[in-house]
Amino acid sequence: MQPSEMVMNPKQVFLSVLIFGVAGLLLFMYLQVWIEEQHTGRIEKKREQKATSGWEPVNFPQPIPRIMTREHIQEHITNQNLKFHITEDQKGKKENLLLNSERPAKVLTKTSYSQGEDRALGKATGPPTIKLIQKHHGTRTVFKKFSEMKWPLDRHPLNKSLIKDNKWKETDVAQEKRRSFLQEFCKKYGGASRPQSHLFHMVSRIYVEDKHKVLYCEVPKAGCSNWKRILMVLSGLASSAYNISHDAVHYGKHLKKLDSFDLKGIYTRLNTYTKAIFVRDPMERLVSAFRDKFEHPNSYYHPVFGKAIIKKYRPNACEEALNNGSGVKFKEFVHYLLDSHRPVGMDIHWEKVSKLCYPCLINYDYVGKFETLEEDANYFLQLIGAPKELKFPNFKDRHSSDERTNAQVVRQYLKDLTPTERQLIYDFYDLDYLMFNYTTPFL
Repeated sequence: MQPSEMVMNPKQVFLSVLIFGVAGLLLFMYLQVWIEEQHTGRIEKKREQKATSGWEPVNFPQPIPRIMTREHIQEHITNQNLKFHITEDQKGKKENLLLNSERPAKVLTKTSYSQGEDRALGKATGPPTIKLIQKHHGTRTVFKKFSEMKWPLDRHPLNKSLIKDNKWKETDVAQEKRRSFLQEFCKKYGGASRPQSHLFHMVSRIYVEDKHKVLYCEVPKAGCSNWKRILMVLSGLASSAYNISHDAVHYGKHLKKLDSFDLKGIYTRLNTYTKAIFVRDPMERLVSAFRDKFEHPNSYYHPVFGKAIIKKYRPNACEEALNNGSGVKFKEFVHYLLDSHRPVGMDIHWEKVSKLCYPCLINYDYVGKFETLEEDANYFLQLIGAPKELKFPNFKDRHSSDERTNAQVVRQYLKDLTPTERQLIYDFYDLDYLMFNYTTPFL
């Protein structure tokens, strides 16, 4: 080859320089983005470590005025409506599943199967593009069906044809007042609330008894253990409510929850079954939960919640307390409850009823109260046609030797708190107080 043939012409030189320049620019941009991501990740990790390590004072928000405006209440109710979503964990698990548009509930939850049907879904076959189209089509069908639902759900008149005894007259009057009060409250402050919502989350605390067509929303520390015993007897799983142990009630998996059905099964039951909720004074419920979970040995709440609470809210905590999580004080528990940056999440035993049962979206047909539990429960059993010999059990489920949590016991616990802390607990549960017409506590 002659030297003259090895010399590149100007056009070739220009193209070579241009290509190398663009490649260099792209490489520089990629490195810049990567460095920024690494830097941001380190900052977020340090923030998380700082938030969860060691004790630091809690910056309480300012107390909300006792008399809430209509706008405040509407904002609280609106905030109950979760965005309709599928979690990243669920997305990962469902990525290789074929989503059948005729059974769209499968895209929402791994337990959303119709009773008696096969729980397994067939695996998708074909190229990734086909799977994405199928996934989009199935999700779109869910949105369409969900948007056609009527919200809030209708509240049905109670069927009183089975009531032959006049002794229930006062209970019936109280019941009608509660139903009307909750309905008017939601109508006034909830507006035309409709859930752009995760339906399966909304009904995840609701238990189903198909034989007597009952839906019961579980509110822990408001008689829920004995209510589950009643549901087991009604469904034929047990002959007596008094023979069912605590573990069988809570860990036996005998009862069905509403989120175990498909979309059609959920909506049909919500519209045709009798929906019941039993509530309790929020402050009493909170103290009852604390006494149960932290003042007695507990293999879950002490290591999970107790250790985290002591670590963050007790200065100079001893090694033993940090290791076993026992001995949490009520004031420390309240600091955890009111902290927007809790070291561990919320728990159903002290979660707000408005977030457990969504009373302004699911219009409950029966509103019972713990303060009149036996009368309310036994009247409800009459209404649904339960066996005459079935009565609501009145025994204390656990720690039977302890005094029941009542207003007097609550006052003893509140003495350890400042007026601001007491006010903030009320503010935390304000919607429960207002929805169920509980008297504002003396703070």
